[in-house]
Amino acid sequence: MHRRTKIVATIGPASENEATLREMIRAGMDVARIGLAHGTLEEGIERYRRVRAAAEAEGKRVGILVDLPGPKVRAAKFEENGSLIAVGSTIELRVGQTASNGSVIEVDYEGLLNDLEIGDKLSIGDGGPVLEVTDITSEKLLVSAIHGGKVVGRPGVHLPSRRLRMPTPTKSDFVALDAFVELGVDMVAVSFVRSAHDIRRVGTEPHPRGPLVVAKIETRAAVENLPGIIDAAGAIMVARGDLGTECSLEDLPHLQKAIIKDCIAGGRPVITATQMLESMISSPAPTRAEAGDVANAVFDGSSAVMLSGETAIGADPVNVIRTMSRIAARADEEMDYESWAKQLAEMRMTDRSEATASVTDAMTMAAWRATQELRIERIICISGSGFTVRSMSRFRPEATILGFSANETTVQQLTLSWGTIPMRINKGGSNEEMVREALRLAKADGHVRSGELVSVLAGSDSSSRSTNVLRIERVP
Repeated sequence: MHRRTKIVATIGPASENEATLREMIRAGMDVARIGLAHGTLEEGIERYRRVRAAAEAEGKRVGILVDLPGPKVRAAKFEENGSLIAVGSTIELRVGQTASNGSVIEVDYEGLLNDLEIGDKLSIGDGGPVLEVTDITSEKLLVSAIHGGKVVGRPGVHLPSRRLRMPTPTKSDFVALDAFVELGVDMVAVSFVRSAHDIRRVGTEPHPRGPLVVAKIETRAAVENLPGIIDAAGAIMVARGDLGTECSLEDLPHLQKAIIKDCIAGGRPVITATQMLESMISSPAPTRAEAGDVANAVFDGSSAVMLSGETAIGADPVNVIRTMSRIAARADEEMDYESWAKQLAEMRMTDRSEATASVTDAMTMAAWRATQELRIERIICISGSGFTVRSMSRFRPEATILGFSANETTVQQLTLSWGTIPMRINKGGSNEEMVREALRLAKADGHVRSGELVSVLAGSDSSSRSTNVLRIERVP
């Protein structure tokens, strides 16, 4: 069984050179994430071009996800070796962006003194110190450190989302978005989403004419408004760092499971992110707890698991991807596929108001049942927008999904879909012509063999708006 769960790897100073990128692709990177929270737009564009060139040189499909910074609030730069914040210490927070240390932290947010209240909690960096507001004056906030830790550089300052009065996306997000849409980016992640309105504000063409829009769930408001966000977005990211600050730690694992389940039921790819193999930034092997975290994310049904600092600034990005790939592949082998699909079928997913979606839902469910009964190992899905492939993927079939499309953007976006091998088909025409061409391409690439039974899902012709034909074919 090949690995079904996809790997998203962040590109940064440790991984942006051509040789490392090519090794990362060979190690199993399915999607490259370019985070724009650090560095310039020009640096992000250069990394984008390098990933495209490396993928072409390797002859592999690698999706590119650009992560917009959103309304990020940052502390001014700390001392060269960083500052240690001790539990119980009292610290001043001031508006500014000149310098920070262990006793005074400057924050680049004009509303700092007006928007926060006594008792509010804020955190510095991912998994860093947690501070509680104890007093407010006209010039500063006084905070007490509930959790301590060392802070370096210009870390983000997470304020309670209900207090932050900044729009999503921001003006700078739109500038970056325009630049990457012009380049043909596959996917765009929107930070600090609080409602479906934030996703609609992105304003790009619906995928695949535009990028697949990924909503990052990292606020309590997003959890409360999840159904609407799932409907508006093309995919979801469970951003556990900020979400773990907004919600209690004991609730976070259960929120992760619930969010993933709702996303898959809605036919949306879902990425589990943040600190998955964090220790491998400097260590050659993960902790046992991290290995268990990755495996549990797979068992929860994650479409993809994401690496952040591990590959952006880590000592050995290629080793991290190889390690993640081994853990995910082994977890894929142990996943209870039949139980998952039965639960999904019981949700009555065909109860939709849109007729074309209902037809596709019914056909993908029938395809799953047929592959189970006949022990079929390959499902060929032919789709214009990728909707059929994603609908099939949510059943988590034991069979491998070969996702065909004549649309190059769709094929690139399918790199994020669980259990899917994206493939380009050049022919349109009748169902018979498309099926014949898909079988030829799948056989030529070694995905199917002569005499093998395969399920084929497609429209009656290339202009069909829904998947209305299911065929069981024997490969010639």
